[in-house]
Amino acid sequence: MPNVRELVKAIANGTATPPPIAKLIGFTVTLAQDGKAIVEFEASERHANPMGSLHGGVLCDIADAAMGMAYASNLNEGETFTTLELKINFIKPVWKARLRATANVIKQGKTIGLVECNVMDEKDQLVAHAACTQMTLRGEIAQGR
Repeated sequence: MPNVRELVKAIANGTATPPPIAKLIGFTVTLAQDGKAIVEFEASERHANPMGSLHGGVLCDIADAAMGMAYASNLNEGETFTTLELKINFIKPVWKARLRATANVIKQGKTIGLVECNVMDEKDQLVAHAACTQMTLRGEIAQGR
């Protein structure tokens, strides 16, 4: 099993292939280390909902990616993780904007962890706030993840 911590660091520094969802949506992981991660994203009309603003699922995706990378950046050899719960608050609508999702591990226990994320626009205004509960997987349960 590859070392997940080293993998997310390599994705952030451009020496490993980003996950397929990054290409599909168009986000970039620019930092993943020491319980912190940053995802950058250019919202455009291709990400719009029927009202023309950024689809909430896309905001959730970039926050989820940042939180997962932050959590993974603290994992040990042989560990992986899964998200148990995710919550997001949409603060203001976005049409076209350069967004930055910054995630921080609040608590990473032996098995369960809490991570939060602020999604900011280019004016440094809060667009969304997310939080998730992660579970560290080890041994047989971690295989194939």
